[in-house]
Amino acid sequence: MIVLGAERIASGEAELCALDTAIGDGDHGTNMRRGFDAVHAKAQDIAVLPSAAALTAIGATLVMTVGGASGPLYGSFFLGAGSAVERGLRLPEDMVEVFAAGVEAVAARGRATAGEKTMLDVLVPVLNALRTEAGRPGLADKLRAVARRSLQLTGPMVATKGRAAYLGRRSAGHLDPGAKSSCLIVEAICDGWEAGP
Repeated sequence: MIVLGAERIASGEAELCALDTAIGDGDHGTNMRRGFDAVHAKAQDIAVLPSAAALTAIGATLVMTVGGASGPLYGSFFLGAGSAVERGLRLPEDMVEVFAAGVEAVAARGRATAGEKTMLDVLVPVLNALRTEAGRPGLADKLRAVARRSLQLTGPMVATKGRAAYLGRRSAGHLDPGAKSSCLIVEAICDGWEAGP
C-alpha cells in the first residue's frame, strides 16, 4: 500500500498542483510527492513494524516532510489510526473503526467538517460507505466509486477552510486539491487490499 500510494501521488503530482494553482498556492502536488516519496523510501522498514507502529511512522514522516497545511492533516490521519490500533483495535478486523479514528483526527486538526471543500469531503463519504458496505462483495470498487464521486461534488462547493476560503465564492467551480489527493490515497488502499499480502 505504501508503494501504491507513493506511485499514485507521483503520477498525480501535476494535476494536484494545477488544482491547487486555481484556488491555493499551487504546491500541493509537489508537497504531497515529497512526503510520500519519503514514506516510500522507508517502506521496507515500515512494513515489518506492527500495525500501530507502522501507521505512526507513516504519519510522523508525512508531518515532517509534506509541509504546508497538508503535512499535519495527512499526518494526523495516520497518527490517529495508529493510536486507535495502539489502544487495542486490530487490522483488518476493525478496519472501519481505525479509518474512523483517522478521519476524526483530521477533522479535529483542521477544525473542519464535510461540506467545507476539504479532504474530508472524500474521507467522510468513504468512511460512511465503509460502515455500510464492510464485509460485502465488491467493497474496493464501491469505495473507489464513492471517493471519485465525492471528489466531483467538491467542484461547486464554496470553500470555508484553508487558503481557498480567501476566494469565497470564486472557489466554486474548482475541484479541491486535498479531496483529489485523498481520492488517490483511497484508490491506492483499495488496490493494496485487492493485491493482498
